[in-house]
Amino acid sequence: MAGTKVEKLEEGRRPPGVTAPPEGGWGWMIVASCFLATICIRAVTRCVSMFFVEFQLHFEKDYSTTSWINSLIDATTMLCAPLGGFLGDRLSCRATVILGGLLSSSGLVLSSFASSLEYLYISLGILPGLGFALSYTPAIAMVGRYFSERKALAYGIAMSGSGIGTLILAPAVQLLIEYYSWRGALLILGGFVSNLCVCGALMRPTIEDSKLVESKKLNKAAADMDAKIAEPLVSTNTSSRGFCLESREEFGFLVIPDFLILSVSLLFLAYGCSAPVVYLIPYALSMGVEPQQAAFLMSIFGVSGIVGNITFGWITDRQCLKKYRMLSYMMAIGMDGLCCMFIHLLHSFPLLVPFSVLYGYFDGAYVALIPVVTSDVAGSTYLTSALGVVFFLHGIPYLISPPIGGWLVDRTGNYKATFFLSGACFMFSSAVLGAAMLVRRCRTSKSNSAAHLNPNHTAAAAQQNIEAKTMC
Repeated sequence: MAGTKVEKLEEGRRPPGVTAPPEGGWGWMIVASCFLATICIRAVTRCVSMFFVEFQLHFEKDYSTTSWINSLIDATTMLCAPLGGFLGDRLSCRATVILGGLLSSSGLVLSSFASSLEYLYISLGILPGLGFALSYTPAIAMVGRYFSERKALAYGIAMSGSGIGTLILAPAVQLLIEYYSWRGALLILGGFVSNLCVCGALMRPTIEDSKLVESKKLNKAAADMDAKIAEPLVSTNTSSRGFCLESREEFGFLVIPDFLILSVSLLFLAYGCSAPVVYLIPYALSMGVEPQQAAFLMSIFGVSGIVGNITFGWITDRQCLKKYRMLSYMMAIGMDGLCCMFIHLLHSFPLLVPFSVLYGYFDGAYVALIPVVTSDVAGSTYLTSALGVVFFLHGIPYLISPPIGGWLVDRTGNYKATFFLSGACFMFSSAVLGAAMLVRRCRTSKSNSAAHLNPNHTAAAAQQNIEAKTMC
């Protein structure tokens, strides 16, 4: 009986009949596509904060009202992420990424004709956010389908596009704003984001994905045939019952305790990581830093993120360190929290440079590890759906954190409370995972002690050991 439970748990990661990922080949082209996609999505989203002061001056609005643009684009991207995962599974990752590219590019182009801040809420907030959501989840999930042993490294390279994109785009966008105004800069960004369609075209499905699609078509056809045969005798909707059963199996990871704990941690992480990126440049400008130097801070942030992406990906792929991926992820989150706690003490460009270096490095580290940790907890088979849920959890915090940060700035006249609240959320996110790991280890130790005293507890102890490995 114990052996059966263990087998079921181990098989949950890779169902029978599913072959190992290719570990390279066209997979490196998928990594390159995801790399470009993260530039078009995450780097462009970060660079939207560079329009903050321009929008504030042009439309004569306060911090809180203007910050809703950043909130909406981030929140829509994350809240609609499950839709991207759903369409990626039902249609194909290729078609979903291309559709997302068309939507997001159209939104940025339309934003260049904005006549009010409310217009920008829709054209620059919701429309590009929806397009990014359709592109982001399938693009990231495709990397996990091509890699297993070198998954962390592949994700580190792919996610470094966010840092490299920020490095290149931050000064470029600043120059575009100076030479062509914010309207011309948005128009050019819209053309750049259309490269998501190229990324999507390169997303060739694996052989296993093709077989799965064919299998689903055959199963659906068989279910429809059974429904037609049984229709005169039974009034139950067989196809509807089959869809419910398929959905329950696809989202079975939602009831895994480790995934629920990770989800709670992600809620606080999402709140913590949003405000610092939005308010870094306004804070630097308020300290008397020149606009070009403020844009350079974002470039430094991007370079450090690249190093964090790749180094943490390579290190945590080492055989002896794979079991410490969760600890590495927690450490990166905690270090970002400490950075946010002390930024209010930095009042000049030379002092803000170390902040950008450290915050960017650990930001890149945990961003690269999020899909890896999610895959370790939920299993690579359900990675597309699991990532959709993970990004969905970022949605509400992303929506409310910049306006709350702006409200605190309006009320206090400085950025101290805004950054301190973000730092506290980072620290609490790490603490939730740490507490869960300690509880799990204590339970495992007690079970092992009981097994020595009572041999009948051996089966239960073995099962808890496997569950502990999943979390650690």
